[in-house]
Amino acid sequence: MAARWAVLGLLAACLASAAKESVLNICMDAKHHKTQPGPEGALHGQEQSRRAPREAGDAAASTASCPPPGASGRSPLHTRPLLCSQCVPWKDNACCTANTSTGAHQDQSYLYSFNWAHCGVMPDKCKQHFIQDTCLYECSPNLGPWIQQADTSWRRERILNVPLCKEDCELWWEDCKDAITCKENWHKGWNWTSGTNQCPRGFMCQPFKYVFPQPADLCEKIWSNSYKYTLEHRGSGRCIQMWFDPANGNPNVAVAKYYAENGRDGSPAPWAVLLLLPPALLSLL
Repeated sequence: MAARWAVLGLLAACLASAAKESVLNICMDAKHHKTQPGPEGALHGQEQSRRAPREAGDAAASTASCPPPGASGRSPLHTRPLLCSQCVPWKDNACCTANTSTGAHQDQSYLYSFNWAHCGVMPDKCKQHFIQDTCLYECSPNLGPWIQQADTSWRRERILNVPLCKEDCELWWEDCKDAITCKENWHKGWNWTSGTNQCPRGFMCQPFKYVFPQPADLCEKIWSNSYKYTLEHRGSGRCIQMWFDPANGNPNVAVAKYYAENGRDGSPAPWAVLLLLPPALLSLL
């Protein structure tokens, strides 16, 4: 009997380990994602030399070589040019194509025909966060622990409750608090009769800070709980970073592994795997 349970325990551990590994480098089944992650040699801006002023006072900076996040001790966003090439960090292993990364940087692009300016022009300092958000969603192969089935016509899978780093969420809110919108959930409820999203009748345009009173409201509500606000800090290994310096590696690899190993991906624990084993297999042990 002891030998049987030892074998069962070993088998369960192997199956659980395989289940965890399966979510650590994966692309979700969605509208623009590749089927498998891999290198992309020409993500938006990587081969370009457009120049934009830095907020910190430098005369100009190339969009092809963004400053590393947090280089000045300030926000990782405030140390780079506005509308920088924010998909480039995933160039070595991406779920997005070059065309998708270009679309992520365009207003009302072909990706989803979504109009950021549905209540007037969105300030660049706010828009960069939505570009950053789009790049993470479209390009990251490290969201596997939070992939769930989705019952929509345009995607079969979605992400749910991805733990965002405290700084990324709070900076998103800080830079967008004075931008204008009419809805707190941007996934649904729009008027699409014109071919692009417009505010539904009766919805009033107002500053983000009234629609989303706290950073958590913005990060969690705007995309139907795709993200979860956390108190974890960048570099902690416990939260997903929306931006990182690829020269120092991808910190989200370790984060995905941590949550997979701690049961956050929904994979059964080793003892639960035993319940899934066919009775015929168990009878042989």
